[in-house]
Order: sequence, then structure tokens, then C-alpha cells
Amino acid sequence: MATIKTVLITGASDGLGAASARQLAARGHRLLITGRSKEKLDAVARETGARPFIADYTRLNDVRRLADEIQAELNGTGLDVLANNAGGLFGDTTKTVDGHEKTFQVNHLAPFLLTELLHDELRSNGGGSVINTSSVGNRLFGNIDLDDLNNDKKFNANKAYGDAKLANILHARGIQARYHNQGISAVAFHPGNVATNFASDTTSFMRFIYQTPLKRLNLISADKGGANLTWFIEGTSGVTWEPGAYYNQRKPTTKVNPQALDDTLVNGLWQRSTTLAGIA
Repeated sequence: MATIKTVLITGASDGLGAASARQLAARGHRLLITGRSKEKLDAVARETGARPFIADYTRLNDVRRLADEIQAELNGTGLDVLANNAGGLFGDTTKTVDGHEKTFQVNHLAPFLLTELLHDELRSNGGGSVINTSSVGNRLFGNIDLDDLNNDKKFNANKAYGDAKLANILHARGIQARYHNQGISAVAFHPGNVATNFASDTTSFMRFIYQTPLKRLNLISADKGGANLTWFIEGTSGVTWEPGAYYNQRKPTTKVNPQALDDTLVNGLWQRSTTLAGIA
């Protein structure tokens, strides 16, 4: 039996986040889950016994409120694992109320802010882990320009998604570089191409892979993708997985965007993200 942990999973209203929540609940972990849809999230909460928290990542004030609610729920008991799993691929250049491109904010900036706001909770109990759900899209489409994080110059849905998934890897490396002395570890991973409602809100060609009968030929089940997330959550940094690394499912991989290995970019993105998220 794995050590019982207190775990927060974002994007847990369906897909691999919900699947992982079911798996972890069956093993007795203390679960907190977030999502945008109250109806879907409440259904997962009833099934798993998890404590649900509603948040819309297109609103950074929702993230700040979410952090306050999580802190109140934990009440000083600490957070063992933060699974930054929320994300998506979107089809237009609509800006959020905070003025950021939606893909960038939902996939990177909001999780970055939440992680920073929960820093003290993660530092408790000898240090926690941050698990970032990334994607092979980082390598296929990503090309980050720190001076154009919103892709204002020439928007492309796939590039915006690739940039955001690359940012998830850079974020994990940044956490590891800054906070490992405080006991906090981080890792990023591609969960596999999972059959969920991913890409349902986009005109990207990936919609035809994820939202048509083609998915039966190309994709793994949400349960299998969720099991990959669960493996990282239940694992131990430095034993089960290597902190600061990027994994393809459960295997470390060198097939990554070259920018993911750029220490200067890790630091540059961190500094820009801090400013854009309004962190003092």
C-alpha cells in the first residue's frame, strides 16, 4: 500500500483527471479536485469522496480564490501533491478577462499562479511534489518567444498549444531549480494521447483525431492516461521518477523540444510569468 497522500488534482471533472481521482480514492488518498463544470465535478466528488472546488482558469481571480479555499480546507495540514492537469486546445484568439491569450493562460499562467500561491502548503510535511501534465505537442508545435507569449504576431491554435505545453516543462524545471532545497520536487509528463473531450472547442486538425471515430484507432483510454498520472502522484521523487525531468507516459525521454533544455528560457519564462500573473 502506497503512503496516503493529500492530493489536489486540477482539471478533474472528466478525462484523465477524473480517472486518476477514482484510482486514488480507491487507495485511500485524501483528494481535493477542481474543475470548471460544477455538475461534472460534483459527480466525480460523489463517486470518489473528494472535496470539490470550482474554478475557471480564464479568470485569474478565480485562481486566487481557489488558492484561498484550498488553504482554508488544508488548515495547515500541508499538500503532498499538486497535479496541474487542467488545460486544453482552443480555436481562436479570444483574450481572457485578464488580457492574455486563452491557451497560454489556461494551460500555463493559471497553473503557475496556483502553484506559487500554494507554495507554503507544498513546503509543509517535508516538501511536496508538483506534477505538470504536458504533451508531445511541446515538440511538434512549440516555439516560445518571450516577447510574444500571447502569439499576437501570428496566432495558430496548434502553436499556442505547443507553446503552453512547452511552458509546462519549463515550469517544472523552474520549480526544481528554485525550490528543491525546500523539499519541493517537480516533473512534467505526456500522459499518452488520451480519448477525452480534448480539442472539442477548436478548428485544429487535432479535433479530427480526438472527436471522430479515428480516436478508436489512435488514442488510449482515459483510465490508462489517468493511471499514468496516478503513477507520478503515488511515486516518490528521486526514486520513482527523476525530478526536473520530462517523461513520455512513464518513461524519461530525450524527444523533447530543444527549448525545454534552455536554462535561460526557464528563467526568462519564470520572470515573465511572475509579472503577468501579478505575483509580488
